[in-house]
Amino acid sequence: MFYKRPKNHKALTLSNVKITDMTIKRPIFQRIKDHILAQIEQGAWTEGELIPSEMAFTKEFNTSRMTVNRALRELTDEQILTRRKGAGTYVAATKVAATLLEIKNIADEITARGHTHHAELHTLEKIKAPEKLAAQFGLKTGEILFHSVMVHFENTIAIQVEERWVNPKIAPDYMTQDFAHITPNEYLMQAAPLQGMDYVLEATLPTETIAHMLHILVDQPCLVLQRKTRSANQIATLVTMWHPGNRYRFVGDG
Repeated sequence: MFYKRPKNHKALTLSNVKITDMTIKRPIFQRIKDHILAQIEQGAWTEGELIPSEMAFTKEFNTSRMTVNRALRELTDEQILTRRKGAGTYVAATKVAATLLEIKNIADEITARGHTHHAELHTLEKIKAPEKLAAQFGLKTGEILFHSVMVHFENTIAIQVEERWVNPKIAPDYMTQDFAHITPNEYLMQAAPLQGMDYVLEATLPTETIAHMLHILVDQPCLVLQRKTRSANQIATLVTMWHPGNRYRFVGDG
């Protein structure tokens, strides 16, 4: 679930931290962890939000930076926090779930969770298919394919980069769609009813471009789903979808 900002939310400071007698017996790094977890659970610090700096924690808890770093590092390893070099430490996004064996519209899945979907379209173009890509579609080298790249957001968090190649013979109106109001999946399920699919799921590191679009570091693993769909006895689409590994998981029933 995503934490909601309380109505009386105040700026992020450590000025109101109270350390009780019960916490004094705990190691300082654990007290720092407990405090951060409490702020997140209470909704004071929300997903994707910058938390106070190491120096702020050092002063507030009257401890060394090494101790603070241990607390933040452990919470990062536990995927509670995420650290961005040169930018600070943020509350990590809770992993969202998607079905693996069933193609669903990502906008519908996000809306069903009570959240808001929006997308940023980065590329929409016609390309001449290179030899390898043409072979995957059963086309001749140089035949036209449609190509799109977009980023899907859940509330304000980027959860998927979708790169898609589309067979114009199956979906001739793909280039004229307004993908600010309809997702490629939604259009294709109408234009090219699904006949079958093949997919591969793997964990891999993102390219610099993918990392930039997902607002993650290049050393943060992603779940990458590559899917080929068939319609009208032809290959309809090839799509590669990148998901930050700490924000996403796939589920399915056998």
